[in-house]
Amino acid sequence: MKLTRPRPLHSRPLVTVVVPCYNYARFLPAAVASALTQEGVDVEVIVVDDASTDESLTVANSLAATDARVKVVAHPHNRGHIATYNDGLARAGGKYVTLLSADDLIAPGALARAAALMEHNNRVGMVYGLPKDFSDPSTTPWPDTSPQRSTWTLWKGKSWIALACARGRNFILSPEVVMRTEAVLGIGAYNATLPHSGDLEYWLRAAAIWDVGRINGPVQAYYRVHGANMHQTHFAAAAVDLQHRLDAFRVLEDPRFPVPAELRARQLHRAQRALGKEATRLAYSELAHSGSTESATELRKFIETLHEMPGNIRKANAIQAKITKASRGKRPSTGRAAAEYVHTQLDRVRWRLWAMTGIS
Repeated sequence: MKLTRPRPLHSRPLVTVVVPCYNYARFLPAAVASALTQEGVDVEVIVVDDASTDESLTVANSLAATDARVKVVAHPHNRGHIATYNDGLARAGGKYVTLLSADDLIAPGALARAAALMEHNNRVGMVYGLPKDFSDPSTTPWPDTSPQRSTWTLWKGKSWIALACARGRNFILSPEVVMRTEAVLGIGAYNATLPHSGDLEYWLRAAAIWDVGRINGPVQAYYRVHGANMHQTHFAAAAVDLQHRLDAFRVLEDPRFPVPAELRARQLHRAQRALGKEATRLAYSELAHSGSTESATELRKFIETLHEMPGNIRKANAIQAKITKASRGKRPSTGRAAAEYVHTQLDRVRWRLWAMTGIS
């Protein structure tokens, strides 16, 4: 890992902003405006409407009619979000490209900051930064205009993969990523068999070939949290989320993954161990906080699928014993409550670490 000071952007590269849209007519104008108002770079916007049943296509065509930088692609039939991503990315004409959901926003200056990092580091193929969420469905977030001290973090791609595997985490939400179009074309399409964790698998494939950069300090994107968010409505269960992450990490089993076989196996082992550890902690937390034996049971089943990891069967049996006690109305011990408090404080530290460094 290398930490450096930012350097200025001395050119105006073209950045393609792909906006996949399905029934987000009410949010689309703000998303497109957040791209078109970026300073320091030239921008083209490609709105890919996936056969929306609301006014999304009408809104998109209206935006294109008023600004020649906006192009619209209309799917005659709904093809799903992965196909929509791939369709838009394949049409990118800029030197750099970003994928922006129609309900999210690019922060002011974000594209120039990301482009500057890649202009000065030609081995970096992917840049991310700090995303900030907002929840009011009727408004857009007020940009933070206060001076922000900024730095760049640079990782060798395989070092970044090692960190992701060691934590079993996806450090990136998505709208904060800007990629070199050359990297996107070389990596290929999003994996259609991973509709729930295709982004994590994509970052792993990118980092296997390219180095990774991060903008530290200023917000790079605004992520809208609302009831229609895909991962909120469909992927809320912790055990399901863990399984999706495991599915993404299994790209390391692919012999085409450009990493030596021994290293791939070691990294996958680390990811499995991290996911099993997280599942164990979450199961105890469920029982300590809410007594939800259903959620704890699903987490126990996930741990059992990782039976090849030393100690996992013992952990699963211990959790089952706690589930049995909870089902009989027995409350967690004082020691378990204290342990949960410690874990809560550690989670807060990890969150702050992630906000500052992009790694938790």
